[in-house]
Amino acid sequence: MRSLLSFFRMQLAKGLQYRTAAWAGVFTQFFWGFMEIQLYRTLYAAHPDRFPMTLGSLVCYIWLRQAFLALFNTWSYENELFEMILSGNVAYELCRPVGIYGMWFARNVALRVSRAALRCGPILIVSALLPAPWGLRPPAGVGTFALFLLSMALCLGVTAALTLIVYFTCFYTLSHEGIRMVMGPVADLLSGSIIPLPFMPLWMSTLLRYSPFGAMLNAPLRIYSGDISGGALAETLLLQVFWLLALGGFGWFLQHRGLKRLSLQGG
Repeated sequence: MRSLLSFFRMQLAKGLQYRTAAWAGVFTQFFWGFMEIQLYRTLYAAHPDRFPMTLGSLVCYIWLRQAFLALFNTWSYENELFEMILSGNVAYELCRPVGIYGMWFARNVALRVSRAALRCGPILIVSALLPAPWGLRPPAGVGTFALFLLSMALCLGVTAALTLIVYFTCFYTLSHEGIRMVMGPVADLLSGSIIPLPFMPLWMSTLLRYSPFGAMLNAPLRIYSGDISGGALAETLLLQVFWLLALGGFGWFLQHRGLKRLSLQGG
């Protein structure tokens, strides 16, 4: 565990170096946040009672998604890891005193946290200072905020576990392009990154709620905004724990079986 924490700190420090790219991301995310809110305000103006979320909850959802986009996105991968598997250089990772799965999981989490840390502050501060209905409102209470943070941590784990599954499929394919091009947009849509899950057809939103995609950014963002509460909140957290363990176990299995099939030259 101490080795994994040290590796996490090194990767976190590495990711915090890219400040210029972070500021570019901040301005882009502000622009998209305003555009989305204005679009939904226009739709809500006609029939506000026909939507599954209140406008205030939706605005919170949009700003939090923009603030933590780097933390939860499903289309950001490291080409270095793909190439490491496809070229056989993953053998060097076997020389380290920690397992590949734990090391790459820590690496993925550190990369996401470092990117989000450089971007989320300005977005959260400015959006909280905006007047209604543009602004980010505070959570309903301290308890709700604590559950939001817990759900955020579980969401990060589920997203990282899904990302590792994509990496480890390269043990069984000749290229990473196919799975990468499919998984990114599909997971983005089904996790609520494009539109919140309640806005989808009822049968689809119900199905996605119990899928790993419902345990991703959909969960913490809706908990903060108050759209998930009571018994549904406890169920959501339990589903996040379940999918973290399930995806983590499946990813470890892919990695373990893939390493057994690995063939290297030179002994």
